[in-house]
Amino acid sequence: MAKEVVPNQERWAAAHMVDREFWRAAGRAGLLCISIPEEYGGGGATFAHEAVIAEEQARVGDDAWANMVHSTIVAHYINAFGTEEQKQRWLPGMASGDLVGAIAMTEPGTGSDLQSVRTRARRDGDHYVIDGAKTFISNGTHCDLLVVVARTGDDEGGKGLSLIVAETEGLEGFERGRVLDKIGQHGQDTRELFFSGMRVPAGNLLGTQGRGFAQLMQQLPQERLIIAVAGAAAATAAVRETIAYVKERGRSVR
Repeated sequence: MAKEVVPNQERWAAAHMVDREFWRAAGRAGLLCISIPEEYGGGGATFAHEAVIAEEQARVGDDAWANMVHSTIVAHYINAFGTEEQKQRWLPGMASGDLVGAIAMTEPGTGSDLQSVRTRARRDGDHYVIDGAKTFISNGTHCDLLVVVARTGDDEGGKGLSLIVAETEGLEGFERGRVLDKIGQHGQDTRELFFSGMRVPAGNLLGTQGRGFAQLMQQLPQERLIIAVAGAAAATAAVRETIAYVKERGRSVR
């Protein structure tokens, strides 16, 4: 963190993203997917190790690198609900940094109420055809793998939702919208995403069609927990910096 993150904070904030090569450097350092099993390229460790990485980010004041989304959230949707073939295909690339993960839940008119998602995925032969829009998507610039929360049935509420992985490289109908200005996290690539007749292989469905809301409810507690860890660590770092500053000011005034 001290060597690769601290010197780049201002540049990343100006660019509204971290360098793509930084993801690969993090992979070489063993920081990506550290709690994913080793047979899929991960570190074979636990959530506690993810928490240490989040704490070290907070310690140096980094709010640009969205590893928490990539490693602690997206990778675990694939690990928990993916087939063996899906896990072997996607997780090693996520662990190396060659593939960056994002999850598309929030929509322009749908924030925390996931049962109101309007993005639709219509089955057409061996593909899903997806239409809709998402916003506030972390890793929106770099994402190669995008877990899309979409409505695959006519049921209202959570019963009609599914999780489908879009592989974004060269994907027709997939468009990255504007990078969003935010109060903080200026170096994080938070974007709008648009889907217009986006065709994704039906084999990219995670788990069972129509079970998306239950899958989200199973994984969201870990997402909330890592956010809490990062928040507590950031508060601790802020107090530490404040104490050091006040002591230095006190010495200069005397």
